[in-house]
Amino acid sequence: MKKSTIWLLTIVMALTLLGLLFVQIMYMENMAQMRNQQFGEVVSRSMYGVSTSLERDETLHFLNQDISSVEASLGGPITGRFDTPITPADTLMLNDEKIKRADGGSNMQDFSETYQTRQEILRGQYIYQKGLLNEVILNILSQSSDRPIMERADSVAVRHYLSEELESNGLELPFEFAVTNRNEQVVYKTAGYDEAKGGAYRQFLFPNDPVSKRHTLNVKFPTKHKYILSSVKFMIPSFAFTLILIVVFLYTITLVFRQKRLSDIKNEFINNMTHEFKTPISTISLAAQMLNDDSVTKSSSMLKRVSGIIGDETKRLRFQVEKVLQMSMFDEKSATIRLQDVDVNSVISTVANTYKIKVEKFGGSIAYHLDAEDSVINVDEMHFTNVIYNLLDNAIKYRREEVEPELSISTRNVGEEQLEITIADNGIGIKKDDQKRIFEKFYRVSTGNRHDVKGFGLGLAYVYKMITLFHGSIRVESEPGKGSRFVITLPLYK
Repeated sequence: MKKSTIWLLTIVMALTLLGLLFVQIMYMENMAQMRNQQFGEVVSRSMYGVSTSLERDETLHFLNQDISSVEASLGGPITGRFDTPITPADTLMLNDEKIKRADGGSNMQDFSETYQTRQEILRGQYIYQKGLLNEVILNILSQSSDRPIMERADSVAVRHYLSEELESNGLELPFEFAVTNRNEQVVYKTAGYDEAKGGAYRQFLFPNDPVSKRHTLNVKFPTKHKYILSSVKFMIPSFAFTLILIVVFLYTITLVFRQKRLSDIKNEFINNMTHEFKTPISTISLAAQMLNDDSVTKSSSMLKRVSGIIGDETKRLRFQVEKVLQMSMFDEKSATIRLQDVDVNSVISTVANTYKIKVEKFGGSIAYHLDAEDSVINVDEMHFTNVIYNLLDNAIKYRREEVEPELSISTRNVGEEQLEITIADNGIGIKKDDQKRIFEKFYRVSTGNRHDVKGFGLGLAYVYKMITLFHGSIRVESEPGKGSRFVITLPLYK
């Protein structure tokens, strides 16, 4: 699959999943807002009911007060108090009974006169009661706001009415309330009411009071947010599944790109391996053909030379195969490491002297500065030697053609517990983007994909693997056209 196709599918799937997530979030938000609005309407309706109940209590208070004054003036109680209403049926029965008593059942004329008399009596009672009600209303308008708010709306009555109204509206949640005056000063409040926190619902207790004497009922619901969220909790599993789907999608896309990169690296590796194996095989084939020539077999020097070529090329093939197998063993963690005390200065001195001939072949030089006083580390000597050889070999491979190669190796102590080894060259250098990946297996920088530079992209991967197994670290400092410095840090053996 082409990389552009993968990117196209990735973008489409990403936009689809993000759109689905956005729709779910918007739906949850709208549901929460609608639930919050419904909650506010229910609370407002309930608080209005509380205000109405308190006004009714206020009216009954003044009615009873006026009736008590009338009773005091008449010297006796009046039956049928205003707090026990008389139904129309009771009134008709009462009137009928009075008529019967008045006429004594004598004749229709007396009954008619008696009925008219009683109608006049009822009319007079109606006018009297109407005047009494008007007087009560005037008292309420003029005197009610002068009464203390604790008498007009005590906390027990407010809590009782508020609980009843909320339950009748289907809202059974714990609440806290406070009554404040016009200056927002608390007159009384429940123990759990927190003035610092906002979110209180407000309602005038007596809306008809003068503005200067109005009191406000403030109600808060501590569990309101849980109640609102409970209305959208059925969406939480869907939201969670969508998030899981997005995570799985991102992981899958990462795997796809990783497999694509590994596929490209594999193809590049096969191309490099084919080229690496082709040269020695061709050389061996040519040498084998020369052995069929009688003139070659008759000359001992020529025969020795051809045999040497075959032996060298065979070793070269075996070395390349061993490098591939070696990295495979490290991936499977089946390689055997034999740790021992090794003097780094001694190993580097030997390697530098051995490699000096190869460097001088290209007209270059190699120098070493062994400044480390404590140079004993605990490593596998063979693999550690191969690490140094690999770094020097890369320095020669990636040299600049117009400049004589100059290599240097130095050692120094870093603190009391670490040893630092620096291998520097004046080669072509490494780009900053490539420096992050040069230790990956099979990776080769763009300048390395040349037919005159041999390799599978395994050398630096092998170096990194071994240094890691030795509990050390390696970093590269390089600039294109100015060379590279590989710095190895290893723990000293104590």
